Amino acid sequence: MMRVVLATLLSHYRRHPGQLAMLLLGLWVAGALWSGVQAINASARESYGRAEAWLGSGVVWLVREDGQPLTYRDFVVLRRAGVPVSPLLQGKRDIAGGARITLVGIDPLTLPANSALADTSGSLRDFIQPPWQVRLAPDTRAQLGDSPRLQDGTLLPPLVEAFALPPQTLVMDIAVAAQLLQANDGITALLIDKEQAAPAGFMRMTRAGPGELTESFHLNLTAMALLALIVGLFIVQVALGLALEQRLALLRTLRALGVPALTLLALLVLELLGIGLIGASAGLISGVWLAKALLPDVAATLQSLYGAKVSASLNLPWHYWLGGMGVTLGGLVVAAGGVLWRASRLPLLGLGQAQAWRSGFERQLRWQARLGVMAALLALVCGLVLWGSPAGEGLLAGFGLVAALLLAAALCLPPLLARLLVLLLPWARPRPLMQWALADMQLQLPRLSLAMMALLIALTANLGVSSMVGGFRLTFLDWLERRLMADLYLRPPPAQFEEIHAWLGRRPEVQARLTTVSAEAELLEITSTATARRLSLTVAVFGITPAPELVARWPLLASLSERDAAWQALRRGEAFINEQLARREGIAPGDRLSLVTPGGAQVITVAGIYPDYGNPRGELVLTTARVQLLFEVPPTAMGVVLSPGISAGSLRQALRQRFNLGEQQLQDQREVKAGATVIFERTFAITRALNALTLAVAALALLATLLAQAGARRRAMAVLWALGVSRRRLVAIQLAQLAGMALATGLLAVPLGVAVTACLVWGINVAAFGWRLPLHVFPGEMGLTLALAVLVALLAAALPMLKLFRTPPRALLAEDEYP
Repeated sequence: MMRVVLATLLSHYRRHPGQLAMLLLGLWVAGALWSGVQAINASARESYGRAEAWLGSGVVWLVREDGQPLTYRDFVVLRRAGVPVSPLLQGKRDIAGGARITLVGIDPLTLPANSALADTSGSLRDFIQPPWQVRLAPDTRAQLGDSPRLQDGTLLPPLVEAFALPPQTLVMDIAVAAQLLQANDGITALLIDKEQAAPAGFMRMTRAGPGELTESFHLNLTAMALLALIVGLFIVQVALGLALEQRLALLRTLRALGVPALTLLALLVLELLGIGLIGASAGLISGVWLAKALLPDVAATLQSLYGAKVSASLNLPWHYWLGGMGVTLGGLVVAAGGVLWRASRLPLLGLGQAQAWRSGFERQLRWQARLGVMAALLALVCGLVLWGSPAGEGLLAGFGLVAALLLAAALCLPPLLARLLVLLLPWARPRPLMQWALADMQLQLPRLSLAMMALLIALTANLGVSSMVGGFRLTFLDWLERRLMADLYLRPPPAQFEEIHAWLGRRPEVQARLTTVSAEAELLEITSTATARRLSLTVAVFGITPAPELVARWPLLASLSERDAAWQALRRGEAFINEQLARREGIAPGDRLSLVTPGGAQVITVAGIYPDYGNPRGELVLTTARVQLLFEVPPTAMGVVLSPGISAGSLRQALRQRFNLGEQQLQDQREVKAGATVIFERTFAITRALNALTLAVAALALLATLLAQAGARRRAMAVLWALGVSRRRLVAIQLAQLAGMALATGLLAVPLGVAVTACLVWGINVAAFGWRLPLHVFPGEMGLTLALAVLVALLAAALPMLKLFRTPPRALLAEDEYP
């Protein structure tokens, strides 16, 4: 009997294939976006795992305290003193064909045993003797081919695959790497076990894992994918509601024939699971294709923002497939739960009446309004938690705030639309056709409400993220222009620094020489007017030259008094601190910081706070002379500002010829800014793509709703046509109805989008990175949001309206049933 009942239920989709298509479409697009993003995240995290393991979990880096570059002599001296260090040389080179690869040179005889680099995967003799060998990950081997050459034509040693290595990294003996990188006797770092104390003159440096740095990025991607999943499930909800409503007479007949209600409900669930398996499988396959299409832009984003290398090929664990199926099927159960519950609660005699599905809509609106208020209160709680969290914390509260805001607005939208229609009815009484259109919208609202909720969420997310990206772009480019004001940036060898500095001083085209220096210090105490707080925190110390050219353009967020007074205080020995340190530790201008220096503890007053976008560390700025005096370190770099109208090309060439400076020692800042701008434009490509896809899913949800009620709409239109209203005017009325409702939804999405933008730039960005972006409002984006709302509604209505317009008069006359 159960087989016959199931076949009877499924026969509905043979008569209405469009509903089955909408069900599968909703599951497909929702599952594709979710599984595609999860595939990207899974592949990226697999690359992070390899990157974090390649040096071993118990290895730290040693650098010199005086800031001077390490040489092979430092390694020899420490080894002879009995310190178990191992040299590491690292640099980037271009491969013929355009790829840029990291070359890593190691000494396998001294490398710590728990490092993945210590596994030479073969003969040690072949690794350290001619013709040598190069270790690389399999995906990097596939990218480079069997016999790669450097850009200058140098052939690399034979390649051997080692899966544990990170992507885009070639590992070789340090002697070979020194030749390819032209490093002479220079090395990048000395590796030492983390339990080993740092020898005199050296300090330990821990490197944050890429997985930690990128966690907020992946959380953002997951949130966007979850949003797309929810919007896609709206399509499923609409199609399921219509399918069950049209089968009410069938359900009544089956119940009358003796089929128990529990059995009927179980068979409906079995039907949904079968459809869900097909839709989820299609979504998984499409998600993998989507991930492959978006992965290059994601890899470029992670490389540029965090220095994290992500493989260009997908590496998906087994639980990815189970997780994708589980989330999609779970979403299907949630979407179908309400419909199935309502079907199980209706009395036997009421199953055949379509009006029974609408009788509880007023009660549903009241409950939605109450739930919307509760969601708003939840948003308030999340906002208070986020407000009270230190900088760099409270990320989950930030996303909870955004989610609760969207949920509150979506739940309150149908009651607001219903109230708006009630208020407009008296105004339309002198116009019978308009009054009918408003009353008809009240009749359609139960079915349209879900689609409008999906449209509201998609529009709000689109406006919020677009405004955040646009504001970030303006802020970033302005900050980049201010900070990279020098035309040339030099990092010469220490022995040549004074000679180059003096030579540049004699050049007439040089307007200013901005010497910089860097060091590290331990922050012991923070003293304000009311309290003193002890702590132990390592901060970066950066020395700058306060020349007029730099003072005029260096940005400040806060200071005790006016800008000129803050710079005078810096020249007197006070300090600027970056926004990250100020927010994380609660430091304000006028507070005093106690720092450990080689000469003892020093108390320095904070004169101002400056923005430092993209820097995860706390930083303190003093004058170059002050840093050299306190920390006894030589200058490390120099910015050269040229006179207006002077090209940097000739001076750059003269510096290279006279002082034999390499590419890494002499950079044109205009090229750096141009490269950074290009990288930025690629950074949010994934976000823009997800925005567009989410909006497309919302349009599909609205289309599914209109197609689902197309039959009932034709019956309503047939009555008006029979009364003398032309089909052209009927189409115009329906388009005006949908456009008006979409416009009302868009008007609500505009302030909600601004609120979401504020949460992103003032809340989530501070929680994720420790610095705040200014809030930019773009009227053009708001206008585009309203236009998109109307456009989406018109596009979704185009197919049903075209079908109505082409319906012959005989067919309209045949529509004799009006609900």
